[in-house]
Amino acid sequence: MEIPVYLITGFLESGKTTFIQQVILEGNFVEDEKTLLILTEEGETEIEPELLKQYNVDVVTVEDKADFTVEFLKKCRRDYRPQQVIIEYNGMWPVSEFMSMKLPFNWELFQVVSTVDASNFQLYMNNMRSLMGDILSCTGMAIFNRCNEETTDISYLIRNVKVLNNQAELIFEAENGDILDPGEDILPYNVNQDIIEISDENYGIWYLDALDHGERYEGKQVVIKGMVFRSEKFDDGYFVPGRMAMTCCADDVTFLGFLCKSQFASRLKNKQWVRVTAEVTLENREEYHGIGPVLHAKRIEKASKPEEDMVYFN
Repeated sequence: MEIPVYLITGFLESGKTTFIQQVILEGNFVEDEKTLLILTEEGETEIEPELLKQYNVDVVTVEDKADFTVEFLKKCRRDYRPQQVIIEYNGMWPVSEFMSMKLPFNWELFQVVSTVDASNFQLYMNNMRSLMGDILSCTGMAIFNRCNEETTDISYLIRNVKVLNNQAELIFEAENGDILDPGEDILPYNVNQDIIEISDENYGIWYLDALDHGERYEGKQVVIKGMVFRSEKFDDGYFVPGRMAMTCCADDVTFLGFLCKSQFASRLKNKQWVRVTAEVTLENREEYHGIGPVLHAKRIEKASKPEEDMVYFN
């Protein structure tokens, strides 16, 4: 039988231990089966020994990253023979490195859960963008705790996660532990207009919203400014007008844009800036590995480079 492994990650004092204690109490993971809990850092919160004994949880601690190896995990498997494994993973250790590890026989990574202190998220992104980006790009569920209903900009949190990991499930907890409804994202432009003009500074917001809610734009016309990208892999008559976006760090820049169909595509040059007026349709495309927005150009004009050519999501 497969042994499910749950990786719980996040920076120190982000709520990892509290989350693990909660799921042990609720029985979501353990269900009276033998559980191995591997701790990789020591925080202020500790799980009560009585609770661990009650729910048949063995605990192993490893604080040195050099000791967290495949051989260490194999020894844990031999010594404890768990039926499920929870790893409280040090937020300063890249999650991507764990994802590339070969786990012991029958151990299968079932879920990566990230806990984030919402009140410090912008600070993390400003000062530890690479580590924060690594955590969020690998996570299956991100729990933003300590949200303040009056001061926390949930739409800002959503946009910054979605550009890194569009499939992540997002949960927002208030300071008292209540789950918050993110509601409808308030867009800085009117999607009910027949022609939706997207300003340079709102390109990133539009891109992510169209990616998640393409139905809002289907059959409507949008006006965007983008840099031309053409590829031999595209069908004849297609190009992508898009923008560069910094995702994790200065060395991790991604080109964001949607396919655009035009009879004049062959006349366009790579890296040329254009202003495109196009009708949006939702189509099943190999480039998207499924259904996504496709722009059908009505008008293409030469355009000047934006004052800020890098895309941001605030």
